Amino acid sequence: MTLSRRHALAVWRRNAAMYRRTWSWNILPNFFEPVLYLVSIGVGLGAYITTMGGASYIEFLAPGLVCVAAMNGASFEVTYNVFLRLNYDKAYDAMITTPIQPLDILVGEVLWAMTRSCIYGLCFFLVVTVAGLAPMPSALWTLPVVALTGLLFSAIGLAFTLRVLQIEFFSFYFTLFLTPLFLFSSVFFPLEERVSGVWLWIAEVLPLLHPVRLARAAFHGAPSAMLFWDVAYSLALSAALLAYAARLMQRKLTQ
Repeated sequence: MTLSRRHALAVWRRNAAMYRRTWSWNILPNFFEPVLYLVSIGVGLGAYITTMGGASYIEFLAPGLVCVAAMNGASFEVTYNVFLRLNYDKAYDAMITTPIQPLDILVGEVLWAMTRSCIYGLCFFLVVTVAGLAPMPSALWTLPVVALTGLLFSAIGLAFTLRVLQIEFFSFYFTLFLTPLFLFSSVFFPLEERVSGVWLWIAEVLPLLHPVRLARAAFHGAPSAMLFWDVAYSLALSAALLAYAARLMQRKLTQ
């Protein structure tokens, strides 16, 4: 398989053109969900919690929810939307009648999912910045973390989408995979303070944990050697799953 950057960007532009028609409706649920969590839990529950991880509770929540917004933006794009284009709209079948190849489609979809991830993540970052929860300039290191989160969950979602045969399976993906990640990836409480031993090693497998840890280090200025592991894990898992997804895309579109 060969990659054409021009053709991959053509796929990205096609998706961007479609998104411009409905962006105001699409952005509302994915963007406002973490905002509601920040207000309801950060302000409500935060009134009963003095500090968490060395910061006020709402300050503790903010960086994790930036990553959640980025995760949601990428995940919805590479699940339902890709599945519809692949199996119902047959958009990809039409694309490969042109010089566009399956790998171009895959890369174009990843670029677009990362774009949506950045839209949601950066919008939420602006919210927490305006609220005074993002210390500058260190919090700006969260911006590349948003893009990394988009890449990671684009790869995970595409690998899943290209394997499932029915759209109903996405309820399992969101309920049994993304929701547990949301709850148990140090977004709401630091795992290292509540679990220990082998459970901490198991937690390192959770994909969302690593961007959350990177974002929190950016917000709270706490660099450590562990952050190199977080970056390496995210990039390695993304590369492995995208290589797998590339083979699946090739097989589905050339059978």
